[in-house]
Amino acid sequence: MASMPSTFINNYVTGLTIALEEISGKEFEDLISALDRAYRREANIFVFGNGGSGTTASHFACDMNKGFSCGKARKFRVMCLNENLPTLLAYANDVSYDDVFVEQLKNFMGEGDLVIGVSGSGNSENVVKAVSYASEYGAVTFGICGFGGGRLKDVAEKALVTTCDDMQKIEDIHLIILHCAMQWFEEAYKSDI
Repeated sequence: MASMPSTFINNYVTGLTIALEEISGKEFEDLISALDRAYRREANIFVFGNGGSGTTASHFACDMNKGFSCGKARKFRVMCLNENLPTLLAYANDVSYDDVFVEQLKNFMGEGDLVIGVSGSGNSENVVKAVSYASEYGAVTFGICGFGGGRLKDVAEKALVTTCDDMQKIEDIHLIILHCAMQWFEEAYKSDI
């Protein structure tokens, strides 16, 4: 029998709090550093994921393109590769679902651009393949992953990894991390217009 709703929510929040406390400050600094370098160079930033990680990627693109950049002379240039549904479906149907992100990177990515893969498991084949390609062709790569990192942490140059093994908490944590990143930039660049 399921626990009482009040007990369930308390247990969920307790587990989430424990997982949040395990976030590496150094890995968060690495993420901020990669984003800051891209921002200063006006490089493109590509972000993508599947399912809940895809919505996190989309949310992050909105936060940085509009939420942070609106009204500033220098803007973030973030493209979420899972948002163009016709393109995504065309590659999935005609090539392979494993190639839906890498093929888009082949169209748009340049040397020195930042590529961020988001994967709760760290093992999403299409995310791993795209990050591997980006590393091979001169982009800066970053993985945001859970379950100890999976393969994504090994193919990305840097990664922010949570050891949590609960997918919903991992997705919560990833969104919190990216909200923290946005707010860090708002604080760091509050005088820029």
